[in-house]
Amino acid sequence: MNELRGLILSGGKGTRLRPITHTSAKQLVPVANKPVLFYGIEAMASAGIRQIGIIIAPETGDEIREVAGDGSQFGVEITYIPQAEPLGLAHAVLTAEPFLGDHPFVMYLGDNLLQGGIEDLVSAFRANEPDALILLTQVDDPENYGVAELDGDNTVTRLVEKPKEPATDLALVGVYMFTPGIHDAARAIEPSPRGELEITDAIQHLVDTGQRVEPHVVRGWWKDTGRLDDMLEANRLILDALEPRIDGDLVDSTVEGRVIVEEGATLIRATVRGPAVIGAGARLTDCYIGPYTAIDADVEIQNAEIEHSILLAGSSVRNLDGRMESSLLGRNVRIHPAPRQPRAFRFMVGDNSEIGIL
Repeated sequence: MNELRGLILSGGKGTRLRPITHTSAKQLVPVANKPVLFYGIEAMASAGIRQIGIIIAPETGDEIREVAGDGSQFGVEITYIPQAEPLGLAHAVLTAEPFLGDHPFVMYLGDNLLQGGIEDLVSAFRANEPDALILLTQVDDPENYGVAELDGDNTVTRLVEKPKEPATDLALVGVYMFTPGIHDAARAIEPSPRGELEITDAIQHLVDTGQRVEPHVVRGWWKDTGRLDDMLEANRLILDALEPRIDGDLVDSTVEGRVIVEEGATLIRATVRGPAVIGAGARLTDCYIGPYTAIDADVEIQNAEIEHSILLAGSSVRNLDGRMESSLLGRNVRIHPAPRQPRAFRFMVGDNSEIGIL
């Protein structure tokens, strides 16, 4: 087998995470203070993949280039591949064909997280040499995913994109492994009713033409972080695996459980109950930070209680008479009280916003 390459899809408009994605790529929204995109790059690097292509959109491509750079910070080499319109995953494969050439490759959706990385999967792909390896997981709502049907020999027989009446509960996870034959399959299919070249149709073409498509059922967790609740759940899962570390300054403060306090952060009369992460330059005063909260760099929190939330860099929360929970704040958001205040708060706020609470 030729050198294995990587393809990460970071186009798309991120409509399910608006207003956050009006001003930032959805793949750069942080989970546990790290952009979601970085988890995919690191998974490929750990699996020994050194050449990675990243599909980018015109609206967010420059931002992704700036944040991910040339790949040297991950020990890989990144090539950026512009895609004018998000016309389906199979269209992205065709767009990347000049980069991929005759190399087998791993395709990873840039807003997905997969527990345990892909090292074992890459090893199985190299050892068994199927024409494609697809990852599957059992879901409660298969009608919202691409769904696979298997026969008694654990062979893929049929794939359907978002079926109205799913035959199984096995949904395709956003990680795929292909040989170069997928390019011809993508060229052989027609756009779906929604006008996209579906990767499920391309894989079905492989099945129909006698190619070997090998399924692998994921036993750990997998998350598509395209919605607020999914972001918060992914944040919880990542924080659950934290190795505690206190590098910042604690002044009359209490830290309990698995907590990371980055260098340059300052806690004054604050209580933090983990799992939680406090970013560099954050300043927490007279506040309570509860479990499953990620506070990014240079956030300021004063006289407030926050739990199960993600606060992006530069935000501030002051003087809340009530607990903020299950919230996602964009960069440089300011939240402060106005004369009248509710007793509970839940927010999803885009970058550079200001909220006055009445």
